Amino acid sequence: MTRATVVPRNGQKFQTLRRLTKQSRATSNGRPFDLSPLNTKDTKYSKENPRKGYSLIIRPTLVPFVSFVVKMPTPNYNQIMPHTRIPKKPEGQPTRGKTAANRLRRVDNFILLYEPSLLTRTDGLFAPALFVDLGYGFEARTTLESARRFRRVNPALPILGVEIEKERVEAALPYADEKTFFRLGGFNLPLKEGEHVRLIRAFNVLRQYEEGDFAPAYERLAQYVLPGGLMIEGTSTPYGQVWCANLVKREQRGKTDGWDFEALVFSTNFRLGFEISDFQAVLPKNHIHHVVPGEPVYDFFEAWKGSAAETAAMKAYGLRQWFIHAAEGLAQKGYRINLQKKFLSRGYLIWEL
Repeated sequence: MTRATVVPRNGQKFQTLRRLTKQSRATSNGRPFDLSPLNTKDTKYSKENPRKGYSLIIRPTLVPFVSFVVKMPTPNYNQIMPHTRIPKKPEGQPTRGKTAANRLRRVDNFILLYEPSLLTRTDGLFAPALFVDLGYGFEARTTLESARRFRRVNPALPILGVEIEKERVEAALPYADEKTFFRLGGFNLPLKEGEHVRLIRAFNVLRQYEEGDFAPAYERLAQYVLPGGLMIEGTSTPYGQVWCANLVKREQRGKTDGWDFEALVFSTNFRLGFEISDFQAVLPKNHIHHVVPGEPVYDFFEAWKGSAAETAAMKAYGLRQWFIHAAEGLAQKGYRINLQKKFLSRGYLIWEL
């Protein structure tokens, strides 16, 4: 396997055009879960109806903070990407492992809203490509919940839950089936020969690492994702009311390919109100230590707070309207904010890079 190198992109301008497809209305034919905390009427979104939330999507003109592109030799897309056998020693550290039911529901709903076609692609190597839930915790609930949601649009989607502790994997194995797998692994994903990845979700994993571990972890994970695939990596509050995540795409650029930092996504369901400072506490590892004067992320938050103060009168019409108008004010200050109502009205703020 070829070792990748990490190259910083300091201030380079780029953007990605995207065509969103309509979400399929297919229903899941997966077996029902018998893990009691999962038996919720998730299809009705009874506790957190995304249509009642809001989100702000921001896309800056210049790449802020510390952004990386993992440069690797261009793969032949028509050939199977080589993988070594499943590693015996996982790379990484155990997480706390505590996860509430439906903690990552809004993360999954965002993916379904942002790029549902990624989950339904059947061309080339994407036909059998996996969704990987990296670091699912003591119980398999986040992996099984995602299986339930994503298989509404692709009933045949193969899903892999990865944990670094053997006991957690053994506890999840009773819930495995012909399309749902649980394996011991870390940032060196435990893929079998011929397996590939279309989407990685890594939440509440890198927050416990040092900032210096961020780039190597991204570099390692890039080796397994097909060009055009995504990774969403970030941190949430214990019950998922507020979260922030990097959204990165595996791209090819001429003779090289690697991660393209597509957006920084903020999410809230407004159950904790609308406090911009709440997002600072859940920033991804590559941003959280840079909220200090002189850093771009600090300037961004100051601009957002200023826009919220300027539009505070909209609170009289509800947090949703205040949120939307604050986002529009932020865009007027030069930040690339996705102002589509389908995101803002559901509580997703996307800073497009």
